[in-house]
Parts: sequence; C-alpha cells; structure tokens
Amino acid sequence: MDGKVWTFRQKPGKGPTVERESTRLGERSSGRTDPYTPHPGLRARVRRARAYEPPLRGDGPTVDAEYGRGVLHSVIGQSGHGVGPDEPRSILTERYQGTFAEQVTVPAWNVLRKPAELSFEEAACLPTAWLTAYRMLFTNAGVRPGDSVLVQGAGGGVATAAIALGKAAGLRVFATSRDEAKRKRAVELGAVEAYEPGARLPQRVDAVIETVGAATWSHSVKSLRPGGTLVISGATSGDRPAHAELTRIFFLELKVVGSTMGSKDELEDLLAFCATTGLRPVIDEVLPLDRAREGFEKLASGDLFGKIVLTP
Repeated sequence: MDGKVWTFRQKPGKGPTVERESTRLGERSSGRTDPYTPHPGLRARVRRARAYEPPLRGDGPTVDAEYGRGVLHSVIGQSGHGVGPDEPRSILTERYQGTFAEQVTVPAWNVLRKPAELSFEEAACLPTAWLTAYRMLFTNAGVRPGDSVLVQGAGGGVATAAIALGKAAGLRVFATSRDEAKRKRAVELGAVEAYEPGARLPQRVDAVIETVGAATWSHSVKSLRPGGTLVISGATSGDRPAHAELTRIFFLELKVVGSTMGSKDELEDLLAFCATTGLRPVIDEVLPLDRAREGFEKLASGDLFGKIVLTP
C-alpha cells in the first residue's frame, strides 16, 4: 500500500452497446492483479460483496442474474462474448470498468450458474485464484491421483487453492512458506508436509506449482523428477532468478509451462468439483464493504491465509 489511501467514488458508464445481461453481482474475490472491469456494453446491478488481494483485482463476483444465481467468468475477448480461438483475451478490468460498484456491465456469455451447494462467499473465491490453480494442476501439469506436487508460497490465494485441490484429487502435496504458522495451516489444509523455502524434499515431485518466482525458482527446478513439469502463473518475488537452471532443465527434459487464469469450461468443472466433493475455499475474513481498507491493509501485510471477502 505504501501509505496510499484507496477511495471509492461513483463513475459513469462508458463503452459500446452490445447484447446485455441484467444481473446483480454479489460476493467476489481477487488475486495480485489490477481491478476487474466487466464489459461496458452489458448492464448489471452489483451487490457490494467481493473478496480482494492486492492490487485491487477481484475474482469474478457472484451474481443474481435474470435466470438465477451465478458466477462470473472474468476472461473476456474483444467482442465481449467470450474468447474466440484467435481472439486476444483480456481480464475484465484490463480494458473495462471494474466492479467496485453496485451496478456494472458484464457479458451475458460470462455468467455461469452457481451451484446451490456453494454460498455466495464461497463461490466468489473461485473464478480467479482457484480457477488458476485448477488449470495449473489438472490442465497444464496434467497430474493424476497418486502424483506428487510441490506448492511454493503457502498462504497465497493460488497456493492455498492448489493445496486444497491437490488433496481433494488424491495428490501427494508438499508446500513451502517462510512463516511457521502458514506451514502449519498448509498441513491442516492437506499438505503431507510443509517446509521452509529451499528445504530438501523427501522425494522429487512430478510437478511444481510456482507463483513466487525468482526467490523459489531454483528450488522449484531442483525439486522436479526427470521429465517433471513446472507450472508458473506468477512472480511475486520478481521475474529474474539468479540461476535459471537451464542445464538441469534440458538435461532432465523438464517442462516449464506458463499459465494464466482458466477457461469458462474449466470454471464450470471447478464449480462442479467443489459442489460434489464438499471442498470449499479458505476464507480468512469476511468484511463489509465500508471496512474494505482493513482488508487491503491485511492483504498488503501478508498477514492472512486464504481470501478476504467483502459483503454488502
């Protein structure tokens, strides 16, 4: 935060007119990215309920749409109707106004039904951090029950989701964190064991879920078995590691895969997975919107495990 004060104000809508979906948005959550902005051509009414991680990007909010309660998939193409095969993608607020509001515009195509088994607060945590972790594990790493995974940086949104999803899917999950309390929480969440960053693991793993970047990169590469896969979706400690470990990567035929968000189909699968298995996102705290500053300060300090949710 660096001493900055976040303020909320009313902002008039702008943008082209396209097919509209009238919705009322509910709880939402976010990752370490910019604020979400739904497509301006599709009108929606937003309930002030979100969850955030700095710097002010929310996961897709839960919504009350005309056809029922839903969840917003936050990846949008140029047309405002999803992402075509050759179409540049955008995360909602990269190009359009965000959802720190009571009324916003969202693409009708991006709204999915919310399973009845999930609360608004729980569903709000899924469309960014949890969707990212889901794609990293099951699409890009391609792990299967019984495989082993190292999750770097336990406590962060994606890392927390990866530990919980991995446990629910029958994976052998190891985790790291600089914080002893977060290591204990990681084990409670389903990790076989949690270590300090850089510690030697009891075995080489099939895949590594990397969001920390430079500080853990060398350890991530060295922790993989021959032919293993490192999937990276973030670099919170920087994107220029001191040692790229290129020799190890080519000699052991390791795979390095970049990963960003997930598809609408993957979000649908994630919602069904959570509804069916009983798996639920980890929520650190639920706050009313008028106490958003407290949530942002907590996120900036890193003193949390899981998501902060803002409600009306």
